[in-house]
Amino acid sequence: MVQKYQSPVRVYKYPFELVMAAYEKRFPTCPEIPVFLGSEILHESRSEDGAIHVIERSCKLNVDAPRLLKKMAGVEYVFFIQRNTVNWRERTLRIEAHNETFANRVVVRETCSYSVHPENEEWTCFEQSASLDIKSFFGFESTVEKIAMKQYTSNIKRGKEVIEHYLKELISQGITFIPRWTPPAGSGRGEPSPAVGHEPGDIPLDPGAPGSPCPSAEAASPDADKLDAEYIERYLGQLTPLQESCLIRLRQWLQETHKGKIPKDEHILRFLRARDFNIDKAREMLCQSLSWRKQYQVDYILQSWRPPALLQEYYTGGWHYQDKDGRPLYILRLGQMDTKGLVKALGEESLLRHVLSINEEGQKRCEENTNIFGRPITSWTCLVDLEGLNMRHLWRPGVKALLRIIEVVEDNYPETLGRLLIVRAPRVFPVLWTLVSPFINENTRQKFLIYSGNNYQGSGGLVDYVDKEVIPDFLGGDCMCTVPEGGLVPKSLYQTEDEPENSDHIRLWTETIYHSASVLRGAPHEIVVEILEGESVITWDFDILKGDVVFSLFHSKRAPEPSHKESTLPGPCAGDNVQLIDRTWVLGVDFSRVESPLVCREGESIQVRGSGESIQGSHVTRWPGFYILQWKMHGPPPCSSSSLPRVDDVLASLQGSGHKCKLIYYYEVLASKDFRGSMSSLESCNSGFSQLSGVTTSSSQSQSSSHLSR
Repeated sequence: MVQKYQSPVRVYKYPFELVMAAYEKRFPTCPEIPVFLGSEILHESRSEDGAIHVIERSCKLNVDAPRLLKKMAGVEYVFFIQRNTVNWRERTLRIEAHNETFANRVVVRETCSYSVHPENEEWTCFEQSASLDIKSFFGFESTVEKIAMKQYTSNIKRGKEVIEHYLKELISQGITFIPRWTPPAGSGRGEPSPAVGHEPGDIPLDPGAPGSPCPSAEAASPDADKLDAEYIERYLGQLTPLQESCLIRLRQWLQETHKGKIPKDEHILRFLRARDFNIDKAREMLCQSLSWRKQYQVDYILQSWRPPALLQEYYTGGWHYQDKDGRPLYILRLGQMDTKGLVKALGEESLLRHVLSINEEGQKRCEENTNIFGRPITSWTCLVDLEGLNMRHLWRPGVKALLRIIEVVEDNYPETLGRLLIVRAPRVFPVLWTLVSPFINENTRQKFLIYSGNNYQGSGGLVDYVDKEVIPDFLGGDCMCTVPEGGLVPKSLYQTEDEPENSDHIRLWTETIYHSASVLRGAPHEIVVEILEGESVITWDFDILKGDVVFSLFHSKRAPEPSHKESTLPGPCAGDNVQLIDRTWVLGVDFSRVESPLVCREGESIQVRGSGESIQGSHVTRWPGFYILQWKMHGPPPCSSSSLPRVDDVLASLQGSGHKCKLIYYYEVLASKDFRGSMSSLESCNSGFSQLSGVTTSSSQSQSSSHLSR
């Protein structure tokens, strides 16, 4: 594959003749560029009037490569042939170079040009392009390519410094002007202007090593056909020479082939960054996005989209000043948003359209802040408050809409998010994260900072990223925030009927890290956890979907075994009900209770309250052995003293809803030293709940309440 390089336009704020005089000082050798060891003139010619001067040289370079590779190649130095043509009449210099060493294995071609600035004849423009094609190199093609590109970009940077150095040296000597070439009097022909220390026309021009100098820049109009180096630095940020090249080449390709509006440079750059400056991948992604923008008229969304009154009242998001880096700050109180109500009242398309308008507004604000702060600001910060996040946010159609929005934003607004600050993350958040994280680009996920409880306050929290005076009042700051507080959307505004049951909820949760279980009268559901170390932490999170349940935790030195009679339980509920405690076991002898019974009533389920606040808790184990989590139906005990149900009890339990309970649950075991109660990472969904643990309804009854945390 041929590697290509294209420089931006770099501008010397000096006349062409003075730049050429500075050029002369680099020869015959240039201590400022150590890899350039010298040159030998192979051919030289001039036109009759002296206006055109051609020099062809062989240049000797010392390539910074591993000694083993040099030994295998049998060379210490690399020779390049350079042909330089200066036209004093047109005030241009064209430099063409190619490698002589290993020409049958590696082909390097470079073209550089100096010319007068089109808008200021006292300035000089410089452009540079090159290509590298490694056909074969003893099996080290990839290594040679990396070495060559590293050497080349290093020379480019050094070349810019060298030409500026010699310009300053000339000025320090009092040489600030050199007359231009003029035709000879009476003959119609002319002689080149005299250069310092030379006869007219004798300025020896040579670009030295590949990677010849690039001058300091002058900002150009963003709409110019060619990008200016200072414009890139001022409006787009610091880019490596190769990154600049990728931007210029992709921009040129769009100008030549794309029929329609050419995106802004910062927009093109985002797609390059999203694909690690792989031009082919970035071009494919960008072209798909441009087609999408045209199809949905996204370029006009800020002028055409007017959020419905319902959105303005219940969508809990809005812009709020900027962060410490000057990025526009967007606040989203997701925990207070009735996502289900908004989807049902407005539809998925309206929500997507609104999110697109937010992203378009974000890009506009970045441009404004770039002008205000005088430095490139190409992304914004999002502050997400999750207080109130619970099961109602995991309504299946709502999650489906969220995933579609994430997919659209990831495909069409890459690298627009500079930082995502998530505060007051509850224990339910890892479930949502498990669902959405696969749809989020890895580069984007690295920008997430997540705080549980009040960990966002104080040093290491929001104040590290947001000035204290703009932290919203609802997060303990002094700044009044106009973001709507949200609330439940009235069902009278729903466009579709509300479903009578929560089957979608149950399916969604059981497809994640949660498990579902049935609890029958006289047939509790039990799970066992083996603890090998004395100091461990068992943490749980469950929700009652139907009925009233008593939760208990027991300890036994003996390993319980599932009852073989459970397979006789008829009905669909039998498969997710497991009993472990043998009916012959005696409480206080064979096993002991280590957590006081906790009554969990149906009033805390998502069917009744609609909020789905789960029951959470933890227990620090004192001894190794087997710990049994038990959910048992709350009510009068069955007539039989056995812990296993009688057939009559089971049949009776199937005759009415009052004889069966339904729950979903999650549990986890950690070493006590790892149980911090604060969110540091969500890379593993298996550790999310312990890191996001919150104060639970069982804390007053738990023997290990001191270990509950937020």
